Amino acid sequence: QVQLVESGGGLAQAGSSLTLSCAASGRSFSRNVMGWFRRAPAKEREFVAAISWNGGRLYYADSVEGRFTISRDNAKNTVYLQLNSLTPEDTAVYSCAATGGVLIPLDQRGYDYWGQGTQVTVSS
Repeated sequence: QVQLVESGGGLAQAGSSLTLSCAASGRSFSRNVMGWFRRAPAKEREFVAAISWNGGRLYYADSVEGRFTISRDNAKNTVYLQLNSLTPEDTAVYSCAATGGVLIPLDQRGYDYWGQGTQVTVSS
């Protein structure tokens, strides 16, 4: 079992930045692929970013490429999502997810464990 707890969400102005954190406990964090997803109001959950176990491979949704950065600190059992140049379209509940597989899923169905999510609201 892996427990995931997100933090760092809140209210932000358009153009500003936020850093989300996801603290993991349970199974060996350093072996897990980690992903970030988001669900905007009245929309389906969508992929945002993913990172391999050692941080060597990174994947981003087109909508956030160049603005968001995913990273991880295996010593702290934490994965981060740096959100820059925020727009109102980034308003959503952001959730982190984990899987012990080797492949890096870009679909939510590829992940086994989920956090509760943290709300990000961007005002114009």
